[in-house]
Amino acid sequence: MSLSETDLQFLTRAVDLAERAVGTGDEPFGSVLVSEGGRVLFEDHNHVAGGDATQHPEFAIARWAAQRLSSEQRAPATVYTSGEHCPMCAAAHGWVGLGRIVYASSSEQLGGWLRELGVPAGPVAPLPVREVVPGLEVDGPAPTLAAWVRDLHARRHSGPAAPGAAGDQES
Repeated sequence: MSLSETDLQFLTRAVDLAERAVGTGDEPFGSVLVSEGGRVLFEDHNHVAGGDATQHPEFAIARWAAQRLSSEQRAPATVYTSGEHCPMCAAAHGWVGLGRIVYASSSEQLGGWLRELGVPAGPVAPLPVREVVPGLEVDGPAPTLAAWVRDLHARRHSGPAAPGAAGDQES
């Protein structure tokens, strides 16, 4: 399925959130949960800079949805995210029963960018979402947003304050 104008609007918001994360010294990942009717239900960005490498926005969305939405509300909802879910977040998404995922940049793109930047590989293999949650509707990447996302990673990992530690990145 190709990305619609609505998809691109929500993806742009996810990348805005990723930019906010970089501004707070965190990894550039942002995500938005949208109801079947197109209403933003929850949004967040990475919070791993504090030392808890599980504080990904996609994981926060899964937990939020499990606590506040029925399975009937979760299934048709869409998660828009600046980067393809890592295996931890993809598994949480699948277990909670959320619907479609739309991402601006893929794990494969991210891996290439981080290698170019000299950032060591993280501790978890960067599996595609479809390998973790077979049968899930997944769309992305969004070529029009790729340069922006790459720039956020470059900004995060190439300054005097950029830690570049393997545990700091999502896969």
